[in-house]
Amino acid sequence: MNYLLFLAFWLFAFLSDAGAQVSGKLVTAAGTPVPFANVLLLRQSDTSLVKAVLTGEDGRYRISGILPGNYRLRFGSIGYENAETPAFEVSPTSADTTFANQVLLRNTQQLGEVVVRAEKPLFQQQVFGTVINVENSILTKGSSALELLERSPGVYVDRRNNGIALNGKSGVTVMLNGKLLRMSADQLMIYLQGMTANDIEKIELLSTPPAKYEAAGNAGMINIVIKRNRDPGNFSVTGGYGYGEKAAASANLARTIGNTGLYGNYSFSHDRTYYDWSSPATDEVPLLGGHASSYFLSVIKPVNNSHNLSVGADTRLSPRTTIGGNLNFNYSAVNEQTVNYGEYHIATGKDYVQHATINGDNRWTNAGVSFYADRKIREGEQLRFDLDYLYYKNNRPSSAYSTFLDSEGHPPETNDTLFSPLQRSFSNTMIQVGVLKMDYSRQLSPKIKIEGGIKGTYTRTGSASRIESFLDSTWVVSSAAATDMLLKEGIGAVYGSLEAQIRPSLQLVAGVRYEYSHTQMTDPGKKQLITDRPLSAFFPGIFLSWKVNTISEWQLSYTKRISRPAYNDLASFVLYTGPTSVETGNPMLKPTITNNLKLGYQYKGYAASLLFSRDQYPMARYQITANPTGEVIVVSPQNLIFQDNVSLQLLAPWKVKEWWEMSFGLTGSWRRFKLDYTVLPVEKAYIAYNANFSTTFRLPARFSLELSGWYNSASYDGSREVDGFGAVNMGVKKTLKKNGGSLQLTVTDIFRTTAIDSYFGTLTKEAFNLNSKVTFHPEPGKAQIFKLTWTKSFGNSAQRQQRAEPEERNRVRK
Repeated sequence: MNYLLFLAFWLFAFLSDAGAQVSGKLVTAAGTPVPFANVLLLRQSDTSLVKAVLTGEDGRYRISGILPGNYRLRFGSIGYENAETPAFEVSPTSADTTFANQVLLRNTQQLGEVVVRAEKPLFQQQVFGTVINVENSILTKGSSALELLERSPGVYVDRRNNGIALNGKSGVTVMLNGKLLRMSADQLMIYLQGMTANDIEKIELLSTPPAKYEAAGNAGMINIVIKRNRDPGNFSVTGGYGYGEKAAASANLARTIGNTGLYGNYSFSHDRTYYDWSSPATDEVPLLGGHASSYFLSVIKPVNNSHNLSVGADTRLSPRTTIGGNLNFNYSAVNEQTVNYGEYHIATGKDYVQHATINGDNRWTNAGVSFYADRKIREGEQLRFDLDYLYYKNNRPSSAYSTFLDSEGHPPETNDTLFSPLQRSFSNTMIQVGVLKMDYSRQLSPKIKIEGGIKGTYTRTGSASRIESFLDSTWVVSSAAATDMLLKEGIGAVYGSLEAQIRPSLQLVAGVRYEYSHTQMTDPGKKQLITDRPLSAFFPGIFLSWKVNTISEWQLSYTKRISRPAYNDLASFVLYTGPTSVETGNPMLKPTITNNLKLGYQYKGYAASLLFSRDQYPMARYQITANPTGEVIVVSPQNLIFQDNVSLQLLAPWKVKEWWEMSFGLTGSWRRFKLDYTVLPVEKAYIAYNANFSTTFRLPARFSLELSGWYNSASYDGSREVDGFGAVNMGVKKTLKKNGGSLQLTVTDIFRTTAIDSYFGTLTKEAFNLNSKVTFHPEPGKAQIFKLTWTKSFGNSAQRQQRAEPEERNRVRK
């Protein structure tokens, strides 16, 4: 912190030129102030937006830090006609300018049908990462949040192993409206697949988050921002078909009563889907007598029903104090039927065939209550308190009937528990999280702003699971297949940051976050301590941006991040996956520490960034090892020793014609990693990339067409090699007349190219000398998914008039 204080004093002493400043006041024809009106600073040459502010309660506005150039001001407010100033020039020697009072005239006309075209680009590069304005994509309607992420630049969604990676790194933290979704990877995938994208405003891919965010997520953070108070109301309904039927519906309501704003959202999704995976393999199987070649096919048919409800209110107790709160509730139920078939050919001459049918339920109940209080102490000084309580409950029973017989109808003469024809499992998990946070900010001068805060998080997770086998007319549970786990984790954090305008073109944001965490995991039944791990560390973040001129900018940043293992990755449970393998956690799993250095450049809408990162002990799930007795394969998460990344990310919008726009994204990476949990340690360097594109055509008769695609190249996940794969999607939109809403038809994976091949044993020697190829087919790889969505905004004409003006800002070319 001494370094930050020294930097603050240095900036106070040397900063002298914060750029030109303009100010003024908006009044009505009667001379009364116009509060909370929009004031836009526009470039004279192309009317593109430079800065935007709101007037205060007294109608006054001020815009500072204006670079040399030619500008004009545009004013607007609900119920008033827009107004503009004449063009004016700002030179390096310009003094501050105060405009005469600007009179806004009342708009007495009622708006009929309003058609506003948003010009905000689909992708925007910022100093902290990339912003995806998903509202501007036709393909958003009818999609899930997970499908939106799958189409995002630099994002890799691994549906086979339930993982999300950003820029080639799997330690990603996902937030909803700035709040962490504290779920395991498996649970998160189900939650995001059940979340309809119709209500999402934007997705922020924060590869280098600032100090005010938690340090969790060595690969960065993904923040999903939900629409709120954007319309008096809207409604959408979706129907579709792929392998099975699809349906979704959502409704949003918002209303202001006096000083109180009320909002609510409900959405439902239904998805009957399909996926399968198959694997030819060779390995050594001690339980079956030695070397074996095998073929395995698993067909899974889930049905997912999800309900999401969010209600909230914000009220202004006084001109300086605002309080608010919200309630979020989600219930999802996945009914899943799995049919497995396997053939095993043993070198001794024995042949076995396996048939299994597994029926399971996965039911999640998530609830969260949030409260906040915002206090404006004085102009430029603010204090905010947040209190959150989160509750998650999961119940996951399953039952299996299987046979594992040789050609004469006999089971192997070993381990009756593993080869029992009847198996059933039970799993119950409950997570409770309490969060208390306080944030303070103050504008010390036009050039310097400080922020600071403290945060405390306490998590209590209880989980119990077991596998039972039916033997001799009774259900038997093996001690190795039962777990009872209790996790308690406390995290305390404090942060401080400084934002300084060193020159009109040079801005610095420097901060540091200190976190102390204590994680303790026990087995209450056995009274056994599994994990007791304290950890304390500083996580600095420095961000520097230099505006060369009004259309180009350089950005430089350094951050340090951490990824802590999920509770189910640490737990020493055992899950039955077959007679020759089990799945378990790893109590010895270490957290991942990452250092990131990022250099970025923007020119008009084009952006390029170069990211260097070093991960210490990165985590990889579903890796292959042997159990202590050397009998069966153990599938578990493991730590690599290190991973280095050098990534180049390019974003390029291209306006071909007024009616034709395109956008391209490419992330190319050089990666190197080392691991030692396989039979033979290995170090590997390789090149990988992620590419995507989107093109939109505005057609006659209120039609528009969007075509998009993405491709992930070959890569590695631990010792598992993964081939490249991708998809092309299409959407058509028709805007109906007389406020009839819009119709949108989307097609996912037009050419059915989504098939994922992965390999064990090609990089190095695995446990039991396993060599296998696994081919995974998600639903779009088997059948294109067609969805039709109707969306309509509602409200009376006055409400539609109020809604039109804020959206008018999107007509300014950005």
